[in-house]
Amino acid sequence: MTTFITLVNFTDQGIRNVKESPDRFEAFKAAAEKLGVTVKSALYTVGQYDMMLIVEGEDETATALLLKVGSLGNVRTQTLRAFSVDEMRKIIGQMP
Repeated sequence: MTTFITLVNFTDQGIRNVKESPDRFEAFKAAAEKLGVTVKSALYTVGQYDMMLIVEGEDETATALLLKVGSLGNVRTQTLRAFSVDEMRKIIGQMP
């Protein structure tokens, strides 16, 4: 499974309806589970980003899920591919 860190910002629409945000997150989590994507962590934040997610899943499935969330208009996301220490050791081990 691939790990992704997603940084989330509310759009104008999302902040107008911020009181619904926890319910929207629960709907996202349920949709993720149906697709075989695991939400490992979800935190609301203050500062440059409004929320941070860590999800694990197949590349294409997780990407499709995050694109669907963005298409609803409440958030914009920036997603980073993450590697565990063991994965990084393996990658470094392949260096010539």
